[in-house]
Amino acid sequence: MRKTDYAFWTFVALAGMAGLTTVLNVSRTYSATTPNAEIYKQLDLFGDVLERVRSDYVEKPDDSTLIDSAINGMLAGLDPHSAYLNPKNYRDMQVQTRGEFGGLGIEVTMENGVVKVVSPIDETPAAKAGLQANDLITHLDGEQIVGLTLEQAVEKMRGPVNTPITLTIVRKSAEDPLEIKIVRDVIRINAVKSRLEGDVIYAKVSTFNEQTHTNLVKQIDALRKQLGKPARGIIIDLRNNPGGLLDQAINVSDDFLDQGAIVLTKGRNLEETQRSNARAGDIAEGKRILVLINGGSASASEIVAGALQDHKRALVIGTRSFGKGSVQTIIPLGQNGALRLTTARYYTPSGRSIQAKGIMPDVIIEQELPEELKPKRPERPRGEASLRGHLKGEDAKNKKEESGSSAYVPKEPEKDTQLQYALKLMRGEIPEPTILPRDDEGKSGETPAAGTKAPAATKKQ
Repeated sequence: MRKTDYAFWTFVALAGMAGLTTVLNVSRTYSATTPNAEIYKQLDLFGDVLERVRSDYVEKPDDSTLIDSAINGMLAGLDPHSAYLNPKNYRDMQVQTRGEFGGLGIEVTMENGVVKVVSPIDETPAAKAGLQANDLITHLDGEQIVGLTLEQAVEKMRGPVNTPITLTIVRKSAEDPLEIKIVRDVIRINAVKSRLEGDVIYAKVSTFNEQTHTNLVKQIDALRKQLGKPARGIIIDLRNNPGGLLDQAINVSDDFLDQGAIVLTKGRNLEETQRSNARAGDIAEGKRILVLINGGSASASEIVAGALQDHKRALVIGTRSFGKGSVQTIIPLGQNGALRLTTARYYTPSGRSIQAKGIMPDVIIEQELPEELKPKRPERPRGEASLRGHLKGEDAKNKKEESGSSAYVPKEPEKDTQLQYALKLMRGEIPEPTILPRDDEGKSGETPAAGTKAPAATKKQ
């Protein structure tokens, strides 16, 4: 079984029909004292309803679709991240985690009956067509999404490469719905993109797939050689990173830590508690690390940010992260696909649960929205806490849930306030911020030093 902590399900990895599971007669002999007597009664009820639907529904239903819908309905009642993966979806998921899959190139979740864009993936058809984080997809080729499961909506968005699909989008900054035509393509996810910013190494980590750790190490090493002298430091950009594989989050955290805990996962039973520890070796060679996060940073990216923050190995800059602190386990079901089931909560090394609360940066730097993207009315920040049926947080010090924050990042680096602040701080061009001790609310002193403001983004002349 493979551990994942997907905040969302990329649309290419979902949907399809399961093979028929026979549940025609679950009646059995049991007594009132049988421990599982009540569940057997409920299974009898399910069998009765299934038979009535099969015999009396106005049109002959597909048996496998009925069972598939029943399984997904059961799992949807648990939390937003548990789901059944039929054989096709399971194969798609395995391809996706290897870093290459087919589709539009967006990370999505379901919200209030429509599909919500978490973030478009860089240099994919969705990103090139102008899709934005927090866009709500209401129609696909003119057909309503309302009434479909996330898996069903995702399947409709899939299709042969080079075929078009028209998405109807509701955007806060637009008075009327938008229609955006996108041509499907093969999506190849380059999990890490890096470059030199003078003598500073900048690494953008967009997802945690099987190549993330390896690519990050290789690219940092290559840039260090290209620079020809010790780098001033490393900026790790986890903004709009929706998560991915748990082991990759642990490996990336380990890349910058010499010792200590990285993450603790706690299941329902105490014997299921696991602790991952760092091994000696720091690829940054002790140089300063700054981590960027925002409202689109979720799950695996929150594990990395939380671990480096707790160990004081990195200064975390940006805005509050999404707040997904649960781990999903992929449980194979033989020829019937797999089950993606929430099996544990994760905790940062200091014991913080960020479920429905998120990681609060050490320094809050807001990214201002351009006028055309500003909502016409005040918008409540979205995050895990806003998802219907989300798993409640479990933190002895802080039971309060918190919403997320903006997920907007400008395409032009010179307009990127958060990145520019990090670069100026790394180069010593602005005073060091004052970091206050965390209080019982889990908040930090996010205010820069007295008399200091985050520098305004520069503009090209």
